[in-house]
Amino acid sequence: MNDVLTTVLSDLEAEGDALEALVADLDEAGWHTPTPAAGWDVAAQVAHLAWTDEVATKAATDKEAWDQVVTEALADVTGYVDTCALAIAQDPDLLVRWRTARAALKSALSTYGAGKMPWFGPPMSPTSMATARLMETWAHSLDVHEALGVTPEPSNRIRHVAHLAVRTRDFAFLNNSLQPPAEEFRIDLVAPDGDVWSFGPETAAETVTGSALDLCLLATQRVHRADTDLVATGAGADRWLDIAQCFAGPPGSGREAGRG
Repeated sequence: MNDVLTTVLSDLEAEGDALEALVADLDEAGWHTPTPAAGWDVAAQVAHLAWTDEVATKAATDKEAWDQVVTEALADVTGYVDTCALAIAQDPDLLVRWRTARAALKSALSTYGAGKMPWFGPPMSPTSMATARLMETWAHSLDVHEALGVTPEPSNRIRHVAHLAVRTRDFAFLNNSLQPPAEEFRIDLVAPDGDVWSFGPETAAETVTGSALDLCLLATQRVHRADTDLVATGAGADRWLDIAQCFAGPPGSGREAGRG
């Protein structure tokens, strides 16, 4: 297992542990607290993470089980994921199930070896899968925090989310039927600890500067652009901040201004 994968898996575990600690002592009413995702309560948020971790483990370890998931998904393309999450949310041992799924996925990714694993879309390396799982765990954790009225403490683990946001720039354009800019942007972000994370060439004509947390919130569509401190120079960079999206699927509706 390479050093990058080791780091991402360690940070993914920490993100999962932090969310588990937040919900571990909830009573039944707490688990059913509505979150910003329409129709999803806290239990559904955790159930979605558990389901996705379970499916990712199948993709990495069991071709027959993975093929069955794909067949079921094709039969209900728009509703399959939500249906699975809402079903798992009824499990009285949901937290144990998610904990087990997280451990199984970590083991599967750490021992996967060379090559890429199948997924809903392009195949993914173990490192890319771990990064995607960290991004989603962090983003859904934000929804749970908001539902419970708790302010999350930013950590430098969001560097993986920021990296993913930058890497998915062209996807965001194509996903909105737009031609991606031909050149890279220079992106300089202030990390939670005050360090600066930089991506792209120093000589780039177009730039984005601001808070790393704000870019992560924007790319996971947990904040409206107007509520960030992000500054774009150049038409392409400016457009990107309107459509940034580091998660799979169609463009989301994002958040209304004034909620960030």
